[in-house]
Amino acid sequence: MIRQTSVAIRQRGVALVTSLLLLVIITILALSMFRSFGTQERIAGNLREKERALHAAESAQQYAEWWLLQGATSPTGSTISCSVSVPASATTGQICNETPQQQLGVAAVTQVPWPIQVTYLPQNMLLVGQPLVAGNPPYFATPAFWITDIGRAADNQGEAYQIDAYGYGSAANTVSVVESAYEVAAGLNNLNTP
Repeated sequence: MIRQTSVAIRQRGVALVTSLLLLVIITILALSMFRSFGTQERIAGNLREKERALHAAESAQQYAEWWLLQGATSPTGSTISCSVSVPASATTGQICNETPQQQLGVAAVTQVPWPIQVTYLPQNMLLVGQPLVAGNPPYFATPAFWITDIGRAADNQGEAYQIDAYGYGSAANTVSVVESAYEVAAGLNNLNTP
């Protein structure tokens, strides 16, 4: 009977150590799961801001394309050496004879806002400092674009333009820059509104 008691006493200590090790492992797994939830939320927020900046840049780009189709490219839209920023409206804009890369330098194109640009504020777009509507976060700044006349189109049916545009998300460090080539055929006029 003495032997059985000493074996039982030794086994009780092993069960305690085993259960403590399992508790530590489960705690580590639970902490890592909670930590990954926070990381996933930050990733989702960053993706949302990236998409908002891209949509803002695309809206400025589409406005520039619409403006070109209006046939309002003279006299304010005549090809000039761009040196000043112009606020956009349905009747103003400018077509430069140099691309932003040529005028500002390749590295400077990634530094926004550009010193020369045409700004475009889409309808219902809220900027930082304006009251929130329906909980939508405001955009950091107004999107802008730059139109460059790059010469006769390859099909000789019209004029080719390079349009560069950028837009912000809700912070200064969330920016998207887009670029497109756009052809306007002679005599083409789009009467639709943007």
